[in-house]
Amino acid sequence: MGKSLNITGKNFEAEVLKHQGLAIVDFGAAWCGPCKALAPTIDELAGDYAGTNVKIGKCDIDDEKEGSDGLASDFGVMSVPTILFFKNGKKVDMMMGNQPKAALKDKIEKLRV
Repeated sequence: MGKSLNITGKNFEAEVLKHQGLAIVDFGAAWCGPCKALAPTIDELAGDYAGTNVKIGKCDIDDEKEGSDGLASDFGVMSVPTILFFKNGKKVDMMMGNQPKAALKDKIEKLRV
């Protein structure tokens, strides 16, 4: 099993916005049941795509709040889990809710072309 990156406000620009390729960020929270269920899938995908131009990470919305601001609000995340897909630093797609690995992998393969 792989290990996804821990995406924070401090490393978001370097890890996501400046990444040449596909970057996937799972926005979740420790108190969220569906987020906990999705976490192992995100880690597995990070392992599956290790060594490629696909970068996969998780962002805890509660850890990354600064007042009413934070990464989640910057990108319009209204509920968790929400998975955002960035290609060459631009947001290109999103999925909400706990997703099966096959659906996520299918989305990744379509977007990384």
